[in-house]
Amino acid sequence: MKRRDFIKGVGAGSILAGVGGTKLANAETKYKWKMVTTWPKNFPGLGTGANNLAKLITAMSGGRIQVKVYGAKELVPPFEVFDAVSRGTAEMGHGAAYYWKGKSEAAQFFAAVPYGLNAQEMNGWLYHGGGMKLWEDIYADFNLIPAAAGNTGVQMGGWFNKEIKSLKDLQGLKMRIPGLGGEVLKRAGGTPVSLPGGEIYTSLQSGAIDATEWVGPYNDLAFGLYKVAKFYYYPGWHEPGTTLEAIINKKAFAALPKDLQIIVKNACKVVNQDMLAEYTARNNAALHTLVNKHKVNLKAFPDTVLKKLSKLSDEVVAEVAKKDKASNKVYTSFRKFRDQARAWHDISEAAYMRARSL
Repeated sequence: MKRRDFIKGVGAGSILAGVGGTKLANAETKYKWKMVTTWPKNFPGLGTGANNLAKLITAMSGGRIQVKVYGAKELVPPFEVFDAVSRGTAEMGHGAAYYWKGKSEAAQFFAAVPYGLNAQEMNGWLYHGGGMKLWEDIYADFNLIPAAAGNTGVQMGGWFNKEIKSLKDLQGLKMRIPGLGGEVLKRAGGTPVSLPGGEIYTSLQSGAIDATEWVGPYNDLAFGLYKVAKFYYYPGWHEPGTTLEAIINKKAFAALPKDLQIIVKNACKVVNQDMLAEYTARNNAALHTLVNKHKVNLKAFPDTVLKKLSKLSDEVVAEVAKKDKASNKVYTSFRKFRDQARAWHDISEAAYMRARSL
């Protein structure tokens, strides 16, 4: 009896050890991910935001996911990030959805819409207004999972080598401006040019472009754009709250245990909020340096120009919505949320800002 009990015990122990061993092996499995980005390596705000996301995922997972970041051109060109992650060359990417309008016109709505949602409103739409589900549905066809992973807040209107006094001054203008903002410029008679960040300075310096938008003072100072353009305009009508994205290979994500999947998604949320906080903290000091040290000519777009651009924006965005069912579905949701957010903010955020200025 004792011998049989001993044998049974050994058998049961072996089974339990096997189960425990499997669990232990899973817990100790290391996942090595590559993250490709559209940004220059370690570039303030954007590049460092990608770095922060990688570090956070690694730290939150206790090292079970180790993410190595590759800046633009280190592994793939900046505008090939989407395809690289889609086909599994890299498990993760960091960029902006309006770069992929060639893949899906609807993708642009998840980055920036001229006269659209600001950062606070974009987060509201994505997390609690149905926007995230729409975004996931569109990227699913490309073997990708999207996540909001940064926001610049309201951007600047851009750098110009001539004054913008009327809409006529935009006619014939070659300007680096992506997404729907570029389509609006085209409607106004200008020529939008798509360039990655690393090529902006030399293109403006050589005269290949006449003007450029990038982000705002914090980033524009780092790029030295004040050296190659005279006038710095505001506000950024074209990008009122630009959402940056993490894109994740669907198969790589599915291979993770549930707890690590949750960690990846929540790390994206943390970085999404943290980047906005960083821009809010850094922009004014950088603007002060640009104006007072580098003597940048800071100017506001004339109201007449802004009103006409707003009208053209409405036309362009409505036309994009008619191109396919996905775009129309996203546009309908976006417009509905914008209308309700505006109604609330007219008596909250906007009313407070007016009161604070009295």
